[in-house]
Amino acid sequence: MKTDICIIGGGIVGLATAYRICKRFPKKKIVVLEKESSLAKHQTGHNSGVLHSGIYYKPGSLKAINCRKGKLAMEEFCRDQEIEHELCGKIIVALNEEEIPRMEKIYERGQANGVRCEIIPRERILEIEPHAAGIRAIHVPECGIVNYRQVCERMGELISEANGNEILLGQEASEISEAGNGLLVGTGQAEIETEFLINCGGLHSDRITRMGGNEPPAKIIPFKGEYYELREDARHLCRHLIYPVPDPQFPFLGVHFTRMIDGSVECGPNAVLAFGREAYGKLDLNLGDLLESLGYSGFRKMALKHWKMGLGEMWRSYNKRAFVRALQRLIPEIEGKHLDAAPAGIRAQAVSPGGDMVDDFLIKEDERIVNVCNAPSPAATASLNIGEAIVDKLAERF
Repeated sequence: MKTDICIIGGGIVGLATAYRICKRFPKKKIVVLEKESSLAKHQTGHNSGVLHSGIYYKPGSLKAINCRKGKLAMEEFCRDQEIEHELCGKIIVALNEEEIPRMEKIYERGQANGVRCEIIPRERILEIEPHAAGIRAIHVPECGIVNYRQVCERMGELISEANGNEILLGQEASEISEAGNGLLVGTGQAEIETEFLINCGGLHSDRITRMGGNEPPAKIIPFKGEYYELREDARHLCRHLIYPVPDPQFPFLGVHFTRMIDGSVECGPNAVLAFGREAYGKLDLNLGDLLESLGYSGFRKMALKHWKMGLGEMWRSYNKRAFVRALQRLIPEIEGKHLDAAPAGIRAQAVSPGGDMVDDFLIKEDERIVNVCNAPSPAATASLNIGEAIVDKLAERF
């Protein structure tokens, strides 16, 4: 099979990139390889469905730039394709005076990034979220919710309808080699001869980078995020999105409440080391993946820096009462009886050899391959702009 561009990964970044290529270079043929039997099976299909505003990210960073532009592009896509979404707004609550300076820094970032937001008092918090705790909060009215699986399904349809493009499900890239003036990608079932390759492999992006002949700048360490869901009789406790003021030393936002587009409310996630890159269940184990994580010097250095935080996250993973106490900081009326276990997700977190969690999007390229080496949240929100940036890189070579 011959193609102009092969994209590895049928999550939202891979599909958004393919969609952008279709729009700008409609004569280029694209093949998307997805190892699962359906699209958006991993990170995209397990995330909380938030349209992020860009308030958290360092001004000028790839996350800040791509999130702001990508959110507008995602809203436009959803409107054009009649995909249900809602700009419901969220609050980021400071629970005590100690958190006020951190909250104000986030507000300053939001202002620098062009996010529409304001600091509100306790009285205004209760108007927006009557059951929420907090002495002050940032109100972000432009934050929203959407179902990213639906977005991916529609993108897949649009890609397949254009120019004989193909999305090959159930085919995992197992080999990448040079072939004449291009590359040969083998799956065990097919061989795809391509001029250019884009690696959007998410949880396996570092392995695919190495398969393509490049050394990944960081290793993917899988972190599992576990959730609970509010039972129907408790959904009134959260109207929209309620977040804590995050710890700036840790790249995760802390447990929070997210109303989903179907009306359900998710609570979480925590962040614990996953025992495999696709080990979603508490008892799931991929020994090879786990040993690879534990054997990586960057992970061990990171664990030494954050061991107290890590122990707390693990305790919440195995103790529902501890998880409930964390949720009660935001909504004091929450009780264990209000919660049912919900499916977990796994975040592909790139960790540098020095033990630092890579905090920004990370894209590396050579003459024929573009490797998306790190695309954590808000990658789903930003995906159409990430795709546009990748197309910009390739456009010079077309």
